[in-house]
Amino acid sequence: MPVDQYYLLGRSGLRVSRLALGTMNFGTGGFHAAYGKTEDEARPLLRRYLDSGGNFLDTADFYTAGESESILGKLIAEAGARDRVVLTTKFTNSVDPGDPNAGGNGRKHMIRAVEASLRRLRTDYIDLFLLHTWDRITPVEEVLRTFDDLTRAGKIRYAGLSDVPGWYAARAQTYAEAHSLVPLVSLQLPYSLVERTIELEHVAMAQNLGLGITAWSPLGGGFLTGKYRQGEQGLAGAGRLSTAGSPGRSWTDREWRLLRTLENVADKLGVTMAQVAVNWVATQPGVASAIIGASSTDQLDANLAALDFDLPSEVRADLDEASATPPPSVYRMFTPDYQGWLVNPGAKVGDKPAGYAPAVRNWLPESTESRG
Repeated sequence: MPVDQYYLLGRSGLRVSRLALGTMNFGTGGFHAAYGKTEDEARPLLRRYLDSGGNFLDTADFYTAGESESILGKLIAEAGARDRVVLTTKFTNSVDPGDPNAGGNGRKHMIRAVEASLRRLRTDYIDLFLLHTWDRITPVEEVLRTFDDLTRAGKIRYAGLSDVPGWYAARAQTYAEAHSLVPLVSLQLPYSLVERTIELEHVAMAQNLGLGITAWSPLGGGFLTGKYRQGEQGLAGAGRLSTAGSPGRSWTDREWRLLRTLENVADKLGVTMAQVAVNWVATQPGVASAIIGASSTDQLDANLAALDFDLPSEVRADLDEASATPPPSVYRMFTPDYQGWLVNPGAKVGDKPAGYAPAVRNWLPESTESRG
């Protein structure tokens, strides 16, 4: 099963599974309580993932009000798997609404968050520590220097970002490189056939600056599983994405056409719609790992099998076309068609060796070329 194939995360030597296990549903408290799992319900999910060869675990101090970390730490200890797993947790969200420094990305909260996560996770180090979301106020320099201090202190092994603007991630990595601080290795972002916004900037930025993308919600919050259909009142089907459960969210004709294309592809390949959706994300450029979750071992087994097949090029092209959206505003200027017209209409393009951008050849006026 390909879950026991490991890829380097970003520009690092850290080897991670192509499918990570998300544990946002471990626990029954806090914001995620509606679909949380007790310790006994979570245990077989973690065991099945580990037995399949998976080593990449994702949680956050915010998930189920800290229960996710506590349950995960206990279950990892039970399995005797601490040394072989890559344990990821995140900080930013407030743990005490009455304390202005109990949330955000400032140094005070970062250090407190690390110490609290270490206690809940029953470990003395975190493999990958992520800023959970941009707080819009903390200077990036403060975040990077604190990451560096935590790494040098042995509290964390690697650092990364989650849910930040492209410019912020670029600024952070460039600052780390310029000041000889520990570099960032990971960038966690939402990515799916129904949500491809990160392709506008984040993917190319991550590839150029050595950040391995870990994609969350590869199933579009469940929309791509196939259990929802277009009804007279909007979304039809039982689940968290029902109209009552997600007020204000509307689904466009484009998204319903995408769902039909996804269903046709799944039928053609003899797999599930969810497996196709996860496979597409996990094999996209710049993506190091896709984060999957599950409410049962059967569902986990199905998700783990998402990389047991290849997407033929013509099938991938169908999915790409069905899920594509026209680039907005200035991004239209960066498309191949526009660039070809802008730089040189009718230019012949030849490829340089791998690692270089295509070179435009034979575009100078004949009189200029003749002068060598």
